[in-house]
Amino acid sequence: MQGDILEALSAARRRDAVEAERREPYADLVRRIGTMEPARDFAAAFGGEGMRVIAELKKASPSEGLIREAFAPTALAAELEAAGAAALSVLCEPHRFLGDERYLSAVRGTVGIPLLYKDFITTRYQVAAARAAGADAVLLIAAVLPDSELVALLAQARTFGMRALVETHTEEEIRRAVGIGAELIGVNCRDLRTFKTDPAITARLIGQIPDGIVRIAESGIRTRADLVSLHASGADGFLIGTTLMRAASPGTELENLIGKEL
Repeated sequence: MQGDILEALSAARRRDAVEAERREPYADLVRRIGTMEPARDFAAAFGGEGMRVIAELKKASPSEGLIREAFAPTALAAELEAAGAAALSVLCEPHRFLGDERYLSAVRGTVGIPLLYKDFITTRYQVAAARAAGADAVLLIAAVLPDSELVALLAQARTFGMRALVETHTEEEIRRAVGIGAELIGVNCRDLRTFKTDPAITARLIGQIPDGIVRIAESGIRTRADLVSLHASGADGFLIGTTLMRAASPGTELENLIGKEL
C-alpha cells in the first residue's frame, strides 16, 4: 500500500459527506433523528461474564482485498447474534471496504444488540448520518482527529444518545482519549497508515487504560487463546472482523472463539 491510507480514506469520506449534505441538509437529518427510537446502550454490552465480542460485518479491506464474496449483512447479523455476539460493527466505508450505511440500516431491523457505525468520521454530518442510519455508537480514530475535534464529535454523539469508541494505537493516543473523557477506548494493533498488524501492541497498551473505561481489543484476533490472553491483559471486549468473515460459518467460528475451553 502506498501513501497515507488513513488520511486518504478520511478525506474521501469528508467529500462524500459534503455531497450527502447537499441531498439532505444537516437540519433535516437532525429532525429525522428526532423521530427515531432511542439508541441502545453500547457500553452496557460489555458488562457481565464471558468474552464480549463485537462481531464485524466486513466485505473487504485495503489490506486483505475481498474478504467475503457471499456478503449478506442481515443473514450474517442474525447468525452472529444467535452465536453470542455482544454487539455488531458494520463497515460503512464504500471505497476500499465496499461498505454501505444501508447495510447498517438493514441490520438494525434484524437484531436487538447494539450497532457500531464503522467508518472514517471527521465531521458532525457523519455523526448525525450514523445515528440516522440506526447506529448506537460511532468509531472516532484518535490518529486523524486533534483533541478539539475529538471533544466536539464525542459531545455530538452523546447529544444523539450514542456512545463513541475512541480508537488508539499508541500510549500518547490513549492519554489523549482518557483526557477528553472517552468512555470506551479501543486499542488497534493495525497501523492504519500502512495496514500492517502487530498483535503485541494491544497486549502491551490495553492495560494502560484506567479502570472505569471500557477497554476494547481490536484487530489481529484469530484464536480463543488470543481472547484469553488479551482478557488477562485487561480487555473488556474484542472487535473481530476478518477471522469471522473468512469462516465458512461465522456463527460457528464465533462460538468457538467465545465458548470453547482451552
